Amino acid sequence: MTRVHDGGSSRGFTTPRTLIRWACIVAICALASACFSVGCGVERESAPSADAPRPATVPADPTVAPARPKIVALGDSLTAGYGLLESQSYPALLQQRLDAEGYKFEVVNAGVSGDTTAGGLRRLDWALDGNVRVLIVALGGNDGLRGLSVDEMKKNLTAIVTRAREKNVVVILAGMEAPPNYGQEYATAFRSAFREMAGRERVIVIPFLLDKVAGQSQLNQGDGIHPNEQGTRIVAETVWSVLRPLLDQMATTS
Repeated sequence: MTRVHDGGSSRGFTTPRTLIRWACIVAICALASACFSVGCGVERESAPSADAPRPATVPADPTVAPARPKIVALGDSLTAGYGLLESQSYPALLQQRLDAEGYKFEVVNAGVSGDTTAGGLRRLDWALDGNVRVLIVALGGNDGLRGLSVDEMKKNLTAIVTRAREKNVVVILAGMEAPPNYGQEYATAFRSAFREMAGRERVIVIPFLLDKVAGQSQLNQGDGIHPNEQGTRIVAETVWSVLRPLLDQMATTS
């Protein structure tokens, strides 16, 4: 016979209320144990055995084109496209020409306004990073504008060519002209520096980057130094006339 007591239970006796409490506790514990063991209904993967087959490596996405070899234009404001839209610079125009004619190269515009041959040499390692095949060196204009030493300019350009060749990069050297305000002797030595380098280092040379553009007011901006959009198209054609035969030759020998 069960004796009822409002306080819960007496020693040796169990009330209906206590039985109900115990039943609830047992049920909660059972539910908690089940949740712990199976993750509360969330399926968990067991650790794979040593004999279990491993998942295959995910193949490369065929829709992603591989990186193209680079043509780097290392220069000053004439290369950077001073006063023009980025798409109007001569490196950008070269890219458009390459794409239109099916050449699989990426043109990198490494032009920095105001840069000298010394500055170009300092940032050469960055410019040659990656799969660079061709380096267009269009520096020296600011050396001439500042009347810097021609011998130092030649030394810097020689170092650029040497380090590029160490990385198996073909160099195209674009010639520049010095302004006449430093005298004829300086202008002659400046012009001759590029010719001497072309012969000594046996690099491909563009005699004068601004050929058919320099001194033509209708092809230059108001400062008379930097080509306008029309003048830059002529510069791009001048570079292309030398670059295209090189790329064709590289294609036949690769």
